[in-house]
Amino acid sequence: MKLDEIKELAKQHDIKAGKMKKADLVRAIQEAEGNNVCFETGQASECGQIECLWRTDCI
Repeated sequence: MKLDEIKELAKQHDIKAGKMKKADLVRAIQEAEGNNVCFETGQASECGQIECLWRTDCI
């Protein structure tokens, strides 16, 4: 997913993207949605969230 798309999603969750890096922004969205905050933490093979929106960017 492109950064502009991620920023739009963040905006929908009232997250101010500012100069946040992609990984930090995705983690903030994960937290706002009540999901595991695991993007790019090396847990992709163990997280069990096969249908995760971020999975393809995370692996």
